[in-house]
Amino acid sequence: MQKITTYLWFDNQAEEAAEFYTSIFEDSRILEVNRYGDAGPGPAGTAMMVAFELAGQRFLALNGGPQFRFTEAISLYVDCASQEEVDELWAKLTDGGEESQCGWLKDRWGLSWQIIPSALPELLSNPDPAKAQQVMKAMMGMRKIDISALEEAAGL
Repeated sequence: MQKITTYLWFDNQAEEAAEFYTSIFEDSRILEVNRYGDAGPGPAGTAMMVAFELAGQRFLALNGGPQFRFTEAISLYVDCASQEEVDELWAKLTDGGEESQCGWLKDRWGLSWQIIPSALPELLSNPDPAKAQQVMKAMMGMRKIDISALEEAAGL
């Protein structure tokens, strides 16, 4: 078991969210679902805690009620190998959610994600500071990251 596990608090959609997330990432699966019994506090038979893996990393999701909401103060960063992967994940995760800027989005449950191509950090660390700044300027005008537009901004 990994030493540190991301723990996500949902109102009552933990199982639905875990099923959705595991359907869009390779090497992902539901590990276990613990359900509320007659003692509550949730309705008997509904999911209390869902353990799942995304791309081999373990997560826990709790149906804890409406007291707490996700904020942009924490996000899940996804390193994407290609524009196709960025496009696919962006489309799936924004379905019912909302786009932000610079590769950030919120999914339908309000969880923030960063869908970032591996090329972005490389382009932002260009040894020519002027080119790196052009990449930054281009990125700041984007919602979903467009690798070819970033490469064009870097003069590639």
